[in-house]
Amino acid sequence: MIGPGRRWVARLGSVVALLGLGLGTSACAGGPPPRPRFTPGPTAMVQAATVGGLGKILVDGKGITLYMFTLDHRGQPSVCYQFCAVEWPPLTLPSGVTKPIAGPGIKASLLGTTRRSNGQLQVTYDGWPLYLWYGDTVPGSTSGQALANAGGLWYVLRPSGQIVR
Repeated sequence: MIGPGRRWVARLGSVVALLGLGLGTSACAGGPPPRPRFTPGPTAMVQAATVGGLGKILVDGKGITLYMFTLDHRGQPSVCYQFCAVEWPPLTLPSGVTKPIAGPGIKASLLGTTRRSNGQLQVTYDGWPLYLWYGDTVPGSTSGQALANAGGLWYVLRPSGQIVR
């Protein structure tokens, strides 16, 4: 039989074990970041949405914020690969789809694609390759805005193609 003091120690051990789950895999501990909790929709749609504090910006078909990377060059393929692409998944077209969809508020003439090294087509807007941020898991979240990460800065774009700094 466990006495009251030992029960407390056993419960504390359980709490510590639960809190420790995943600590070894966090980005802070040097491991890869957690996988995004969202999945790409059946098509790569880009649309405009008004997001608090930033105004009207680009989001994907599920309302998740899209970003550009300052180390990329307009009209050029992405430079975000390996660990960068884990934290900043590129917005890519599903297999067999060749054009992104211009949703509400988007200028179709500014939508395009660039080919990634694995052959996937990455969606671009005004020449900028577009990315999701693994920390944004719900519509309206913009935790990647103006973030210094992967050697550069990350910003949202307006439907005009203007970078929001």
